[in-house]
Amino acid sequence: MSRTPRDILVTSALPYANGPIHLGHMLEYIQTDIWVRYQKIRGENCTYVCADDAHGAAIMLKAEQLGLTPEQQIANVQKEHERDFAGFNVAFDNFHTTHSEENRELSSLIYQKNKDKGYIVDREITQLYDPEKEMFLADRFVKGECPKCGAADQYGDNCEVCSATYAATELKNPYSTISGSTPIEKPTTQLFFDLPQFQDMLKEWTRSGTLQEGMANKLSEWLEAGLQQWDISREAPYFGFEIPGYPGKYFYVWLDAPIGYMASFKNLCDRQEDLDFDHYWKKDSSAELYHFIGKDIINFHGLFWPAMLTGAGYRTPTGVYSHGFVTVNGEKMSKSRGTFIKAETYLQHLNPEYLRYYYGVKLSNRIDDIDLNLEDFAQRVNSDLVNKLVNIASRCAGFIKKKFDNTLSENIADPDLVQEFQNSGDVIAEFYENREFGQALRTIMSLADKANQYIDEQKPWVYIKEEGKQEQVKDTCSMGINLFRILMIYMKPVLPVMAADAEVFLNIEPLSWDDKNHVLTNHEVKKFKPLMQRVEMDKVNAMVEQSKAEAEAAALLNKPKVTIDPNSPLAQEPIADEISFDDFAKIDLRIVKIVKAEHVKKANKLLQLTLDLGGEERNVFAGIKSAYNPEDLEGKLTVMVANLAPRKMKFGMSEGMVLAAGPGEEDIYILSPDSGAVPGMRVK
Repeated sequence: MSRTPRDILVTSALPYANGPIHLGHMLEYIQTDIWVRYQKIRGENCTYVCADDAHGAAIMLKAEQLGLTPEQQIANVQKEHERDFAGFNVAFDNFHTTHSEENRELSSLIYQKNKDKGYIVDREITQLYDPEKEMFLADRFVKGECPKCGAADQYGDNCEVCSATYAATELKNPYSTISGSTPIEKPTTQLFFDLPQFQDMLKEWTRSGTLQEGMANKLSEWLEAGLQQWDISREAPYFGFEIPGYPGKYFYVWLDAPIGYMASFKNLCDRQEDLDFDHYWKKDSSAELYHFIGKDIINFHGLFWPAMLTGAGYRTPTGVYSHGFVTVNGEKMSKSRGTFIKAETYLQHLNPEYLRYYYGVKLSNRIDDIDLNLEDFAQRVNSDLVNKLVNIASRCAGFIKKKFDNTLSENIADPDLVQEFQNSGDVIAEFYENREFGQALRTIMSLADKANQYIDEQKPWVYIKEEGKQEQVKDTCSMGINLFRILMIYMKPVLPVMAADAEVFLNIEPLSWDDKNHVLTNHEVKKFKPLMQRVEMDKVNAMVEQSKAEAEAAALLNKPKVTIDPNSPLAQEPIADEISFDDFAKIDLRIVKIVKAEHVKKANKLLQLTLDLGGEERNVFAGIKSAYNPEDLEGKLTVMVANLAPRKMKFGMSEGMVLAAGPGEEDIYILSPDSGAVPGMRVK
């Protein structure tokens, strides 16, 4: 009897677009991907979406530090994130960005619906303001002494020593982490989401079974203390969406970030006709919605998000599942010890499926921290995957190839053992469904032990030498390969690449969960190739050493310069941070002719240059006004950086940069090529 597949939408928390993915992050995406792959193998209509969290002051400041626009910064990071996720075989159905038109529209819509119902209010408050950067400071950009216990260097929202929560204005001796200056208090009018109006709804919802018990218990502390209004606006300068009707004010990143789940799904629905956005998000929807998150953002997903959805007339999540943090070798991830390991660094040394399996073994449905013990990691993968699981196929495939023309037996030698493996699928399925991955994998490995024990008892390597025992050996090895096939069905959510390679060896279509109920008889398999290599500790150690070297190299960027002769030009213009040859090779220097040069109104240092790049004209603003009269420049040849991204300036768009040298003021000299140079010629 056929059943109707479930409609399931799944998300992971959105990675922040100001830095690389590391192994701590990967825990969540591997956990989610395993659960999603399990649902798809079962035949459910399961869709997995995510996006980069691309807004906020931190993005703006990071881009400024790198000399990029925020749009360039988030585009670069998104490419890196997608590369790393793909490297770990995390299969999103859509990976989008919160800086999208879908998110702008949905954020404005949800805001307006809540505002129309009286859930958005504005009031004047006092906030800390950085007088040097001329911007209001978010709590995470202020540090000082805890007003409760006096601990130094605590952030402006809570103390990591005594766990007290407070307003940033309560910090003692505060300072801006952006400029180091002492912030001042400044009044401002901000918009608030009136969370207290949802107090009763949230008390009931958090105890409805939607959340893990530990998560519900944590949120009950907030509810018992009484909910506070939630500040959802930020002042310019800020990178995000401007709030409709409030020029210069922007949605706080935590308003539009969770709406990014909806926006990513909407982006997919617009491209995929069989998905209906409203079916998944309407109130009282029959579809299921699950969020996988870290324990540090429980309050946003367990209080603000369901309240905001309810206020706007949308459904709330079916389940919000949290996990703990990752430690390495029993300690917090450390750059100095080389245990703060980027996903990119790991992938240069080790098979991603090693980590997928190890995290899977450690994961349960509780909010427990997980320790990545690197020696245990190597031993566990080698013992379970290489010595147990792959060993079943490798020790049987050789006999089938050499003696039986790669064709399996017509007989099932031990139907009861096959039945035991098939029946275990129900228990394993329940473990997967309930996110008890560790129990699922331990059950699978106990079956692998039984398969190896069966082969040991049948001794095909002995009986292959005895006359009249050939069919027995064929039956034994065919039995082993069938047991291996069932185990690979169960392992497929965790090890998708190894499962795909096994499917090639078995000469079958992609495995589904129901395929466990069938066996292969009189079936031709392909030549067996090793499915997984052993983890070598020298590669693990090399990964740690590289991580340490990367951290040291990053630290050098902030290393103070050495003392130099104050009369040297280096005293005024220190040599910049070292770059690689590959970095330098990206710069495209070209000969250009200055066709026109003119003053720029209200600019003290700039001249506007029209440059002939060999048939193409470029407009460039150059800070050489103190050294040159415009008329003296026209007709001259000089050198420009031709592939510099255009930069929007107050006076217009600058489309490159001309090269000049000198200490400044009148002593600036544009580069002049020798005779024979022509516009457009590349400088090598």
